[in-house]
Amino acid sequence: MRTFDFSPLYRSTVGFDRLAHLLDAATNDTSQPGYPPYNIERTGETSYRITMAIAGFSENEISIEAQQNKLTITGNQKNSEGDEAHYLHQGIATRSFQRQFDLADHVEVKGAALENGLLHVDLARELPEAMKPRQISINSNATSRAIEATGAAA
Repeated sequence: MRTFDFSPLYRSTVGFDRLAHLLDAATNDTSQPGYPPYNIERTGETSYRITMAIAGFSENEISIEAQQNKLTITGNQKNSEGDEAHYLHQGIATRSFQRQFDLADHVEVKGAALENGLLHVDLARELPEAMKPRQISINSNATSRAIEATGAAA
């Protein structure tokens, strides 16, 4: 397996340290378990959906928290005390989990739904008005007066 050294990014860029840290963590992170399985899909120009297979969990056993560019989904399944089943084979996982996703700047959680054992979390990237491109109108009258004024003084 290849390893990459991202330290030159830290030396030659300003303000991209978070990006370099994300790249470094993505190449070295093997701590994320495979449970529960999930999909990340792009549903539009600036919208996304995370779908997790969480069969057996109810809405009150799932916690979704978005905090400063990080989305954390936690599942704590409550066992019924009087429900001691004796399984011959237990293939359906009923363990608790915590899954974290790093979100880009200005990505917000728009909603979540649990249906048929699948948790759907909808995300959208919304730039603030100050960051959106804007058109600057050209006022030709002011420009011509400024040129005439400098030409007359010469």
